[in-house]
Order: sequence, then C-alpha cells, then structure tokens
Amino acid sequence: MGVISPIETLFLKSQHGLLQTRDYSYPVALRNSRRVTNLTRNSFSFVSLGSSSVDFPLCSDPISQNGRPSYPWRRYVSESESAEVYNEKVSIMEMLKKANSFIPHVILSSTILALLYPPSFTWFKPRYFVPGLGFMMFAVGINSNERDFLEALKRPDAIFAGYIGQYLIKPLLGYMFGVMAVSLFNLPTPIGAGIMLVSCVSGAQLSNYTTFLTDPSLAPLSIVMTSISTATAALVTPMLSLLLIGKKLPVDVIRMISSILQVVVTPIAAGLLLNRLLPRLSSAIKPFLPALTLIDMACCIGAPLALNIDSILSPFGATILFLVITFHLLAFVAGYFFTGFFFSKAPDVKALQRTLSYETGMQSSLLALALATKFFQDPLVGVPPAISTVVMSLMGVSLVTIWKNRKE
Repeated sequence: MGVISPIETLFLKSQHGLLQTRDYSYPVALRNSRRVTNLTRNSFSFVSLGSSSVDFPLCSDPISQNGRPSYPWRRYVSESESAEVYNEKVSIMEMLKKANSFIPHVILSSTILALLYPPSFTWFKPRYFVPGLGFMMFAVGINSNERDFLEALKRPDAIFAGYIGQYLIKPLLGYMFGVMAVSLFNLPTPIGAGIMLVSCVSGAQLSNYTTFLTDPSLAPLSIVMTSISTATAALVTPMLSLLLIGKKLPVDVIRMISSILQVVVTPIAAGLLLNRLLPRLSSAIKPFLPALTLIDMACCIGAPLALNIDSILSPFGATILFLVITFHLLAFVAGYFFTGFFFSKAPDVKALQRTLSYETGMQSSLLALALATKFFQDPLVGVPPAISTVVMSLMGVSLVTIWKNRKE
C-alpha cells in the first residue's frame, strides 16, 4: 500500500464526490529533495480516506494548471542523492573561496604565457590597469568595515614608518643601484636614471591587496599608508627626482587625486556600502571574488610583461633585470627588519613587519613609466620602470604565498 500526501488525499476526495468540487490543481510543494518522479497508473489500488476505505484504480491523468499539464501526485526519491547534490554545491563554493591558494600557479602561468605568446595579454591595455586595481580594492572593501579604518588611523607611528620606508629607505636604495648600474655595470646613464626614478614614486596599490591576502586585519592600515604616499607624491616625487637624478619632474596634482579616487577610495567605499546596505547581496558576491580577483591579477601581471617585452629582451635586459630584482629584494628586506627593530614590542609585530615590507618593496612603477615616457627624451629611461612593474608584482605576490604557508 502506498502513502498519499494530504494534498493528494483532498484532491482524490474531490474527484470522488467526497468533498465539494474545488480546484486543487496547484503544484505539490517540494521539500528535502529536488528530484521528483511521477507514479504510474498501477502504483496504488487502495486508498484510505478517513475511517472508510475506497477501492479504485489511481488515475494518473494530468490536470490543467496555467495551460500546462500538472501531475498532482509526485514522490520524492533518494534523499542521499539530494545530499550529494548539496555537498557538490558546497564543495564548489569552498573551492571558489580558496581560489587564492592558486596564486603561485597563476603567477607562473601568466608569466610564461606572456613571455612565450605576448598577444595573449596585449589586449589588456594600460587603460585597463586602473579598473583592474580598483576591482582588487573593491574585494578589500567588501571584506572590511568602517571600524577597521578608524583603528588604522589610531596608529600614526606605523603610518609614519610606512612613509619613511617609501620616501627614505627606498630612494636611498634606488640611488645606490642607479649609481652601480652606470659605474660598475657600465650601463648607459639613462638606465641608472630609470632605476632612481622607480625609487622616487609612491606606493603601489597592489601592496594593499597583498596585505589583505596575508594579514586582512592590517589591510586598512596599508590602504591609509599608500593613500598618503600617493597624495603627497605630487610634492615629494619632483623633489626626489631633482635630488637624485638632477631633473625636476612636474607631477599632475589633479591626476594624482583622480588616481586615488578611482583606484582606492571609490572601490573601497563601494564595498563598505554594499556590506552595510545590502548584506545579502554582499554575502552572495563574496565567494566569487577570490576567483575573479585571481583572473584580474593574472591580467595585471601578464599585461605589463607582454606590453614591454621588447624592453625586457633588450641588450641590457638581463643586467637591468638583475639590478631591479636586487633593488626590490633589498627594499622588501629593509622594510621587514626596519619594522621589527622599531616595533619589537607591538603585539602584532610580525603582521606589521609583513605589511611594511610590502609598502617599502612595492611602488607605483606604472607612474614611473608614465613619467619616463613623458619627461625624458631617451626611451632607455623607461626600461627599468617597465621591468620593475613585472618584478615588483611577481615578488610581492610570491611573498604572499610564502608567508601564508608559514602562518598555516
């Protein structure tokens, strides 16, 4: 004997005159399982209605609902299969959330692809870099809240240390490597000027995202540091370039402010507002952001490499690559140990060391490249910034992988 649901019982009673004729042709509600099956005509031959019994063949003819046939009796099957479907969906969501674990693979793949087949990334033009970095900042904003930024502003000593790393430690290293390039490696003077120019610009917005991946709680602090260094670059970068290179470079203040608004302030504010005003939509978006950001990062790393492949493969390319790698490496190391020395008693000293290492070792090489192209006649000045764009990104994201693995 089969078991009939209450809705089907009422329907059958109405069909056999046991109830007044009413339209029960609405669909049966589904629960516990997403899979249903129709019972055949001979599935049941006996139905119990209250205290009496009625013996009749169970009709399986469809009823009309909104002009479409509907079968009123359906049966749920295989709750284990339903659980499998649910578990499969959960595993996909978990995989999307853990997409950041594929960062080293994406970096290596995008680098190799850009070197072997530059057209795979040349479509990602420089005008896409701002929205690309902005999307990363949106991912930071949607995973933060206003209190995080208020707490960051309560650490002026750390903010000042980040500023020292950007505009004192890094320029000193840049000057040293610029002189070495000309005097020890016999490279053309414009190459040395290009290395110095890289050290004069503000912090890179990518450092905010790398901090977010390693130490999410300090991402707002990193954002404040980068924003301040970028805002003051209109004054500091020309002075440093005059001091180190001997040429004062006018920097467009309006363009600097516009860059901060587009890349940092607006995307982060959008993420924070989405969290507060539309929390359900924010929760629905969050699982997909790591995977989308990974694709975005691949483009932001592969594109500069592909677009500047001629500079990298130039006669001086290997030597410049060595100098730029060493320059960035020492900047990362100096930022790390400088912070450890002055903030040794801080409860989060290790996280702070990583954050200031990113701030000191990563700078806006794209800005340096733009300045080199606009204000220097010799195209060789732009070669170190072009190589720095790739090296800085690869080294920063590689450190994310190393430090995350150590934390785990």
